[in-house]
Amino acid sequence: MEKYIELLKRYWVNLSLPKSIEVIDIIQILLITVFVYYLMLWVKSTRAYTLLKGLMMVVVFLILAYLLHMDVLIWIFTNLGVVAITALIIIFQPELRRALEQLGEKNMINSLLRFDNTKVEEWKISDTTINELIRAAYDMGEVKTGALIVIENNVILREYEKTGIPLDSVLTSQLLINIFEHNTPLHDGAVIVRHNRVVAATCYLPLSDNLTLNKNLGTRHRAGVGISEVSDALTIIVSEETGNVSYTLGGKIYTGAAPNELREQLYKLQKKNPGDETGRKKWRGRVKNAEKTHK
Repeated sequence: MEKYIELLKRYWVNLSLPKSIEVIDIIQILLITVFVYYLMLWVKSTRAYTLLKGLMMVVVFLILAYLLHMDVLIWIFTNLGVVAITALIIIFQPELRRALEQLGEKNMINSLLRFDNTKVEEWKISDTTINELIRAAYDMGEVKTGALIVIENNVILREYEKTGIPLDSVLTSQLLINIFEHNTPLHDGAVIVRHNRVVAATCYLPLSDNLTLNKNLGTRHRAGVGISEVSDALTIIVSEETGNVSYTLGGKIYTGAAPNELREQLYKLQKKNPGDETGRKKWRGRVKNAEKTHK
């Protein structure tokens, strides 16, 4: 223990404040602050956030190994350093590619220098959109029309959006029913919904490798679970065989969901900060009103 205290003292003695601060120093600090801020936003809005938490666990383990003098483990990790860096580049490849694409976009500078006071939309999806989603899902369930509808949350799904056909249309129940109608060009794959609009159709989603899932679930359901494992999206699934409506969230699937149950989940997703008590009371009140209306 005394060894580490001496080490801290040595670094503390060598630590000194600059004698003078120039304008260029302030500019550098501001640039680094902006870079770190947008890096954190980027990490939070992608799958990199989950991977980063796992990486932090590895770093904590290495620190403990160093403090406990686990020389063999330290030697192994030291010699695997280059391989680990290469592995990180491969793992974060989609996110890194998207970041480089954003650097080349024309509106990148404008997004960094946006100081307008326009009010940000409080709700991710409107009540009208929720009603249209419920109506479309259960109307398709009655006639056993299979459907896969992904409602984007905080994690942006552009890499999956690019696999489909762009639409950018206002979401209506008629549009969704027409998209998933049998023998139409757009009925295969998934629809991605972002802020009250259908942004793309026929999108390919990753299939879940979860071995605990019911063996009776088909590709459509496994794709719904798969996208919920790599993002925080809510996915509505209509079974073509049974007509049952299910939804996936957080890597779990909830089969045979009732309209009010699905509506409640959509209201939770609707608020940008669902943990806010005021927002929670609002969507609870809307659920009760919706139940009275349907009765």
